Formats: sequence, structure tokens, C-alpha cells
Amino acid sequence: MKKKFDFEAFEQEAIEKLKAGKGLTGSEGILTPLIKRFLEASLEGEMESHLLNEEEPNRRNGKLSKNLKTSIGNIELHTPRDRNSSFEPQLVKKRQRVLNEELDRKIISMYGLGLSYSDIRKHMLEMYGLETSEATISSVTDAVIEELTQWQQRPLEAIYPMVWMDAIHFKVKVEQRIVNKAVYCVIGVNREGLKDILGMYLGEAEGANFWFCVLTDLRTRGVNDILIASIDNLKGFAEAIEASYPATDVQLCVIHQVRNTMRYVPYKESRAVLKDMQQIYKAPNIEASKQALETSVVSGKSSIHTVPEVGKVTGKD
Repeated sequence: MKKKFDFEAFEQEAIEKLKAGKGLTGSEGILTPLIKRFLEASLEGEMESHLLNEEEPNRRNGKLSKNLKTSIGNIELHTPRDRNSSFEPQLVKKRQRVLNEELDRKIISMYGLGLSYSDIRKHMLEMYGLETSEATISSVTDAVIEELTQWQQRPLEAIYPMVWMDAIHFKVKVEQRIVNKAVYCVIGVNREGLKDILGMYLGEAEGANFWFCVLTDLRTRGVNDILIASIDNLKGFAEAIEASYPATDVQLCVIHQVRNTMRYVPYKESRAVLKDMQQIYKAPNIEASKQALETSVVSGKSSIHTVPEVGKVTGKD
């Protein structure tokens, strides 16, 4: 039976390495096990496809171990063998000892983003640089998708003091057309003060309805409470959070508020307005923030009092 990758054990090990001052790369780096797991899963998929397409009787014959040099450090890679010695791996060839640095970056991005089946296949083709058969690509991606699904569905902590939610927009090529895609990103800070990517979700465009689905997924995976949620000013977003987490304190992201504010400011006055705004949003409490706003308006140093967004000082610390 195929051994599953224990994400909880990996996350705990990663936390311990961070506390011990270990880096992301190197022989004991945090990312190294991910690269090793992805490569070995891909090679197993290649072997499975090879055995299915062999005309002569053939079967597995153990594994070979070799040291592979990558841009993040050396890893010990276990490559499957077949009895007829006819298996020629494509991702990491038989006598290959150095992994291409560009390939490293693609593996990490694929592993972290949770790409769709078709997108992963396209990336695999790009990485191989070969016209591989449909069966080979399917076998490789099927072996990897199980690991991706485990990451996407892994249990989360019950409480996160702070969670940032925002969408990143990309232009991608789909069926010979360039279209916009939104990647919904959720980053949380746990009770130990460590950041974690809780999930990344691919959608057509950013909308409150999709965010509601994202929040439902977080609750399904064990998140019972979020103390503070930082979001942009997307219409209906705050209501979607309230429906899933009624006790959550929703705050607008400062960066989004600054960007929205500067739309109303003439260029020649932008420097002065930004300086006054810093005094407002960096204030230690609501009283100091209001005082900074009043001081700016009274002094007349900038046109900040005419900007709609800046005047929205809430009663929340």
C-alpha cells in the first residue's frame, strides 16, 4: 500500500526547524522534503505508465538511491527500477546528478498553489521539454495530485488570531485566449505567532459569493474562530465573513485604503497626504488616530480633509 505523506508531521517538523533557526534550503531545509516527495511521486508515475505500455512481461525491481544536487541543497532520491532495465525516467534521468534550478521553482509553485489537473499537465510538459504520451502525463499527475489534494484538505487549527484574505489577479492563456483568473489567498497567524498559508483557490474573478465558499472550506477543515479578518473593500465580503464567523472583527486592509484614497488626490499633493495618512493609521489607538486627522485638517498642510476614504475613522482599535 502506498504510504501517504504526513502533512501534520511535516508542518510540526517545519515549525521546530524554524524555532531552531534552520533555513528554507539546504540538506536540513524546510522545503527540501517537498522537493524530494514531488520528484519521487513523479518517478513512480512514470514507472507505472512504462509498465502499462511494455509489450514484453516486466515488473518492478526495487529502487536505486542517488544523491541529487538541487538549488536548495542535496537530496537523497530513490528511483524505481524495472526487471528488464528498460525504464528511462524523463524528469530525472538515470545518470543525472544535478536538478535544473528552474525546475525547482516550478515544483515549489505547483506544490503550493494547488493547480488544476489540466494546468499541472501543461507545466509537466513545459518542464520535460518533451512530447510525452497522454498516458505518461496522466500517470505522473495522478501520482502528484494525491499529494496536492492532501495539502488542500489538510486540517487547520481551531483558532487564528489574525487572517488576511485577498485575491491576486493573473492573465493566463486558456484555449488560445488570454483571460483573467483570480487566486484567492488566505494567510493566517496562529497562536504561536507563525504565519501559514491556509489555502489558495482558483476562480474566474473575485466575488463575495466565492469568498463565502472559501470561508465554508476553512470551517470544514477545522477553523472555528477568527479573531480579526483583514480584507479589502469588496462589496459583500464583510457580510460573507459575518455569515460564517459572526464574532470576527472585520477590518479593512490599510494598503487598500491608502490606494483607494490616493485616487482622489492630485499628484502634486500626494506626498503631503501620504505623510499625514501615516500619522493616522500608525496611531497607537483610536483617540490618537482621530487627533492626527483633526490636526491635519486644522493645519491645512494637505488636502487630506477632502478625501472621502480618510474620513472613515471607525470605533475599532
